[in-house]
Amino acid sequence: MRAVTFAWIAALCLLYSIHLLHLQADFPNFSPWMDYSKYTDEGWYGSGAVRHFLGGSWRLPGDFNPAAALPIWPVLEALVFHFTGVSLAAARTLVVAVFGGNLLLLYSLLRTQHPRLIALLGVTIAAACAFLYAFSRLAILEPLLIFWTLLSWRLALSLPDAASRAKRLSLLIAIGLLICLSVLTKTTGIFLIPAVFYLIWRAADFRPAKFARYAIASIAAAALPWLAYFLVFVRPHALSDYQYLFAANETISPSSMTGKLAAFWYALHGILWIDVSLGLLAAVFFILSAIWLRRLWRNPIFVASLIATAGYVFFIGWHNNMQPRYYQVVAFPLILLVCAGTASLLRQRGWAGFAALAAIVLGIGLNLRLTMHFVRHPEYTFVTAAQNLTNYIDQHPNGNRLLLSISGANITLATHLPSICDDYGTWDLPYRIHTYKPGWYAAWNEMDPGTLEDLETQYSAQKVAQFPAFDDEDRNLLILYKLNPLPLEKQAYQPLAEEKANAGK
Repeated sequence: MRAVTFAWIAALCLLYSIHLLHLQADFPNFSPWMDYSKYTDEGWYGSGAVRHFLGGSWRLPGDFNPAAALPIWPVLEALVFHFTGVSLAAARTLVVAVFGGNLLLLYSLLRTQHPRLIALLGVTIAAACAFLYAFSRLAILEPLLIFWTLLSWRLALSLPDAASRAKRLSLLIAIGLLICLSVLTKTTGIFLIPAVFYLIWRAADFRPAKFARYAIASIAAAALPWLAYFLVFVRPHALSDYQYLFAANETISPSSMTGKLAAFWYALHGILWIDVSLGLLAAVFFILSAIWLRRLWRNPIFVASLIATAGYVFFIGWHNNMQPRYYQVVAFPLILLVCAGTASLLRQRGWAGFAALAAIVLGIGLNLRLTMHFVRHPEYTFVTAAQNLTNYIDQHPNGNRLLLSISGANITLATHLPSICDDYGTWDLPYRIHTYKPGWYAAWNEMDPGTLEDLETQYSAQKVAQFPAFDDEDRNLLILYKLNPLPLEKQAYQPLAEEKANAGK
């Protein structure tokens, strides 16, 4: 058995190591998941760190500055860039390291309740998952949110074993700090908080007074550093950027009850993006927990996973924006839930447990097949397009080297070409281009009519080059425009007094 375990662990290490291959490759083209994060999010959410190293400032006034509300990821990226310099590969190496931490935490959580083989099975599901392979290699926020969440769960499960009051208090403070880090990593971490408080409630033996003491300690540990950050850094220096992040992420929710129910149904259905067999098994175990497997409700991992899954699916449905990347956060609770259910089924209904195990093994095989297809066929269309675009700009000087583009932050991360965003920013676009005077504009496939209207107040846009990239038929051609300033007498834009005032802030 020891030899089998050793071989299994060695295979898992090898499986994890393939995540480090082809780090500059595209998010897999023609995959089952179409997600716009591959065009923008790696650059956006690390932009504070990138600007710090390339331009000397974490914040560019008037542009999109998400680090004001979400500072943890850019701070970690800055630590890496201090040693490696700014690069796409460095940012992705960091996120793959975080994914490795998530695998270790997954194992540790399962070992608190189950035998080693069940824990290894859970890690295998995650490491082989093609969905997680694709998204865990993008330098986006979800993997780090998962890390803080799983770590807080692990500490909460240690509370009953704490031998002294001082140790319990230390654990509760640490859990609160992890909650704070979660929210400052990605604000949707709020929807995962009920799961960790369930585990605290369980550690308090479901006694209200004891739970209240525990909860107050963790809430205070979470709220005080968040409040200090807000009062010391955000409110005096970046309040408009902080508020803008929430305004920019607003979506249109259905007005009718039928529409709302449909949104939540699609959010629940989106779980199948992770893996069909995993999603179906989770549904089966949820049903069986009310019939055969009622002991599952005594398993803290099972209940916490259900609460976390429900909380995040609720957010997705309420937000009414079913982007596949959101389901990374659901994937790990789902794996924990399925492993807990399989272990319980093996103990209580052996034949049914082996059937569930067979379904899991089949799912692992299918995922490995797709993952290995991605590994064997990497494509570099985006980094090639970004480099060719940058080379064109450098070979055809046009005054200001600054690029205006929705994907500008990703291009900056890849090639260090300075950029501002044309779609998001606290200043209106005409005022931003009036202030920063970009020399170039890049759009996907066609220029947005509203952007063209704003540009034509001060520039004429001349199409000069195009570069194929990615796979979406609506966004597979990056088109570069040279911006030629109009004569002053033909410029239709004059900044308002309040815009001039904003420039000084």
